[in-house]
Amino acid sequence: MLKIVGYPDRYSVAPGEKIAFHISLEEGEAYEARLVRVLNGDSNPNGPGLDLPHLPSEVDGHYPGSVKRADAGSFMLVEGFPPLAAYAAFSFRAVVWPTLTARYSQVVAAHWDAERGAGFKLTASEGRLSLAIGDGMGSVVEESLDARMLDRKWYVISFAVDLVVGRFHLSQQALQADAGVFDSGYREGALNAVLGVTTGSLTFAGASMADGTVGEHFNGKIDGPALFEGFHDAVSLAAADVAALSPMLAATALGAWDFSDGIRTIRVTDRSPLRRTGVLVNLPARGMRGPHWTGTHHSWQTAPAEYGAVHFHEDDLYDAGWPADITWSVPEDARSGAYALHLRCGENTHDAMRETYIPFFIRPPRAATARKNRPKLAFLAPTASYMAYANHGEHITVRGVERMMGRLLHFGHQDVYLYDHPELGHSLYDKHADGSGICYSSRVRPNINCAPRYHSWLGGDGSSLYQYNADTHLFGWLAHHGVDYDVITDEDLHHEGYELLKDYRVVMTGSHPEYHSTQMWDAMKAWLDRGGRLMYMGGNGWYWRIAFHDDLPGVIEVRRAEDGIRSWEADPGEYYHSFNGEYGGLWRRCGRPPNMMAGIGFVAQGFNVSSYYRRAPDAENPRVSFIFDGVPDEIIGDFGLIGGGAAGIELDCINRLLGSPPNILRLASSEGHGALMLLVNEEFTATQPNLGGDQNERVRADLTFAETPSGGAIFATGSIAWIGSLPSHGYENNVSRITLNTLRRFLEEQPFG
Repeated sequence: MLKIVGYPDRYSVAPGEKIAFHISLEEGEAYEARLVRVLNGDSNPNGPGLDLPHLPSEVDGHYPGSVKRADAGSFMLVEGFPPLAAYAAFSFRAVVWPTLTARYSQVVAAHWDAERGAGFKLTASEGRLSLAIGDGMGSVVEESLDARMLDRKWYVISFAVDLVVGRFHLSQQALQADAGVFDSGYREGALNAVLGVTTGSLTFAGASMADGTVGEHFNGKIDGPALFEGFHDAVSLAAADVAALSPMLAATALGAWDFSDGIRTIRVTDRSPLRRTGVLVNLPARGMRGPHWTGTHHSWQTAPAEYGAVHFHEDDLYDAGWPADITWSVPEDARSGAYALHLRCGENTHDAMRETYIPFFIRPPRAATARKNRPKLAFLAPTASYMAYANHGEHITVRGVERMMGRLLHFGHQDVYLYDHPELGHSLYDKHADGSGICYSSRVRPNINCAPRYHSWLGGDGSSLYQYNADTHLFGWLAHHGVDYDVITDEDLHHEGYELLKDYRVVMTGSHPEYHSTQMWDAMKAWLDRGGRLMYMGGNGWYWRIAFHDDLPGVIEVRRAEDGIRSWEADPGEYYHSFNGEYGGLWRRCGRPPNMMAGIGFVAQGFNVSSYYRRAPDAENPRVSFIFDGVPDEIIGDFGLIGGGAAGIELDCINRLLGSPPNILRLASSEGHGALMLLVNEEFTATQPNLGGDQNERVRADLTFAETPSGGAIFATGSIAWIGSLPSHGYENNVSRITLNTLRRFLEEQPFG
C-alpha cells in the first residue's frame, strides 16, 4: 500500500512564483522531502534506468506529517439561511431523477444540525421518500411513503408541515405512469413534532454532518427546488415552476432556485424576492436535461428552461482541500523543465511503498520582456491529458479488461491505494457510482497515476508506461543529446494562446496529446500557419474537445458525444459543454479532424505488443533527405520499451478525406500488428469481422512529413510507442537518429519549401 501521497497546487509555475504541495502521510509522523529534476521515470532495468537528479533547494529537509482525507460528494449550499422554526408552516417542492435508489439515506434537501438533531431532512432511502423533523433535544419524528422511486425516472416530490396545527403531507408523483408500476405515493396526517432552531446552511443533495463535513449525498438530478412559507397543497407545489411562480407562491417564497440560469458557473439563481443565491460544491454536472426536455433542442443555450437539472453524485470532487505543507519559491534563474517533489517516509518493502513523486513543470517567465534569448524549442506538456486520465481506474472497476489488454494485469501499491480511496475522484474514463459518465476532472487533488516510477495498465508490455511517465523518455532523450528547451503546458496554452508560442521555432508534443480546448487548437493552428515547425511525437492527438472552467482553476470538461472510442457516452441532449456552451465530443465531429493539425489522425488502438515501421518510397524524396541522414535501414523501430516496438498503443495515419495535406510524404508505415490492434469505431459505419491488425490493412501508423505554405513544417510519428524507442541501445538507434535529424533541421532558421 502507498504510505504517502500528495499534489501540487498547479502543474506549471514560472520563475519568481511560488508552488505549494499538499501531502497526506498515511504512516508514521514525519517524512523527508527534496526536489528532483525528472529526466527518466522508467525503472525498467532494460532501459537507461531512473534518472531523477537531486536539485538542492531550501525545500530539502524533514517535515511533520498527518493523514488527510477528501470530502467527496457534490451538493448545493445556501449559506446563512434563516431558521425555519420562525415560521408556523412551510412547504417544499422539487423534481428529482434518482440514479442510485439502492443507497440508503440520500438527502434531497435539509436544514439540519446533526450535532443536536435539529431541523428537517428530506431523504430518499432505498427509493422511499422520508421526512424527518428534529427538535434538537433528542426527539426526531419521521414520516415515510411506502411507494418506492425507480432509477432514472422523474418524480415531483413535495411536503408541507404546519407546526402549530400539527399536520403534514408528503407526496411523490411519477411524471410518467407505467402499467403495473406503483411508484407514486401520498400521505397526510397529524404531526406531533417540534422543529428545532437551526442556524446553519440550507443544503440540497447532502446534509451537514456533526464532524463539519457534508454527507448522505443524493445521487441523481434535481430540478427547481423551492421553499415556501405556509402550508401549500401537493397539487399547487407540483405546478410551481421556479422560473414563473404564481403570484400566490411568489409572495410566500423563501427560496426558488433556478438551475437553468448561470449554467457556466457554480452559482445558482434564487428567483424568489429574497435572492438567496446558492453555490454548487464539488462540481455536480450542469447543462443536464431536465423534466421539461422535449428533444427538439440539444443545446442548453437555445432552450435553457429545458436544462433546469443538476446531476449530483456521491463521488464528485473538485478540490481535495488539503492545507499546504511545503511551499517553494522558484528562483528567478530557474531552468525550465520537468521536476518533482520526492517524498519518503521510510524504506520500501514488498507490502508498502513509502515514497512518492509529485510532478510539476517550471515554465518560462510570464513577462514577454523576460523571455528574450529563450531556447527555440518548446515541449508542450499535455497536462489536459494528464488530468483526463487522473486516477484512471477502469482496470479496477471494469470486468473483462484483461481481454482487451491481452494479458493479465498487475496492481501496484498506487493501484491498491486508489481502490481504497475512491474519495479522491476518478478520471474522465471512469463512471460515477450511479453509472453515469464522469465529465469533469480536476488537478486540485492527488493524481496517483501521474508520477515517475508509475507503471500503467495501459502501457503495453515491457515498461508499461503511459501518459506522464511515458513522456519522461523524451526528457531523457533531450538531456542525452544536450538539447535545451522550454516546457509549456496545455493550461498555459489555453490561457495565453498564440502569444505563448510565437517566439518558438519548434514545438514537440508528448506521446499522447489527446485533449485540446478551442483556445489551444486555435493557438497552435495560428502558430503553424505563421511558420511554426511541429514535431508530433505520439498518437491519438487533437482527438477530444474540452472546455476549461471560467472561474475555477485546474478543471476540464469533456462530453463524449456521438462517436469515438469511449468508455461512456453522454445522453442525447447533453453533448454541449456546461463550462462554455461549445459542442463537445471529437474534434473530428466538430469539423476539425486531427489531420488538419498534424497531417495524420487516429485510426487504431491496441495495448499489448508494439510493432515496427517499414520504410516507404517517399523516404527517398530529396525533401526529406535530412531526416534519413545516416539511416539506411528499411526496418525502423523493431525495438522499444513500450510493447517492444516503435509502433503501438494508439496509431495515426494519413487520410486525405479528413484533411491530410496533399503534399504530405509517407516516410514509413507500420506493419505486423496483431488481432488486438483494432480499427477504431469512427473508421467504419457497420460492424466488420476484420477489425484487427492481423487482417485489416488500414491498421497502421504512418511516419510523415509535410511543409506548410509559410515556411514551416510538420513531422508526425503516428504512434504513442515511438517515444519509448528513443532510449533503446543507449539512445543510439534509428528511431533516435530520425528524430534528432528532424529536430536539428527544424531548429535551423532556414524556411522550408
